[in-house]
Amino acid sequence: MHKQHLISIQLSLGSYSQFCQEIARLCKCSRSEYVCVANVHMLVEAQKDKEFADIVNNAVITTPDGLPLTWGLRLLYGIKQDRVAGMDLLPDLLSSASQNQISIFFYGGTDDVLTKTELYVKQYYPDIPLTGFYSPPFRALTTEETDEIVEKINGSRARLVFVSLGCPKQEKWMSSMKGRINAVMIGIGAALPVLVGEQGRAPKWMQKKGMEWLYRLIQEPGRLWKRYLVTNTIYICILVREIISTAKNYMKPSNKNQLNGHRNHW
Repeated sequence: MHKQHLISIQLSLGSYSQFCQEIARLCKCSRSEYVCVANVHMLVEAQKDKEFADIVNNAVITTPDGLPLTWGLRLLYGIKQDRVAGMDLLPDLLSSASQNQISIFFYGGTDDVLTKTELYVKQYYPDIPLTGFYSPPFRALTTEETDEIVEKINGSRARLVFVSLGCPKQEKWMSSMKGRINAVMIGIGAALPVLVGEQGRAPKWMQKKGMEWLYRLIQEPGRLWKRYLVTNTIYICILVREIISTAKNYMKPSNKNQLNGHRNHW
């Protein structure tokens, strides 16, 4: 899929359905790839850390999860892009996996969430080939443990691995597993507990207004206040700076002369 640079990351472009179709296609090809689901937090992290930016930009697909990113594409480039949110992708990819017999594995999340996930998938998507679940410890894995999980996932013959570790941990893990795990990995973050009812999702009107972050902040203020209030402010400042910089470049004499030349030609 074609990508467009936005501040610090390369966002994939296309309709929502095209994203779903392309991920399903990659799964059928048994490709070792990873998909990032990008929001403001991820973009700001990439702005601060070039190594992390490279990880995001090496993803085969990077979806514009947050509406503020789609606004940025429109303001800077005039691109009208669908929002491709992880909370929408997860159930739709499960539906696709059920229809196309794509085997799936869940990596990350607590044991309780994974138990609920197994019950949920078996109830609503009984035709999906479920190949395994793994809740990693809250510490760095040893080399031996890492080798074991790679063997476990590959041995299961999963073609799609849902990774729920949170940003930036899940993106770093997926990057390290590219070429080792023979499946498409997609970082879904908080979408998994929402899917199984551990957390609620914002009403539709808040989603459409780009205020889903506020709903999540109200649910978990202690954990999320810094991420949303600080990173959202940083993003707005960076975006305004980019808009001003773009406007200044547009108004340079060389660009103005080029524009006038086009006008005279017509």
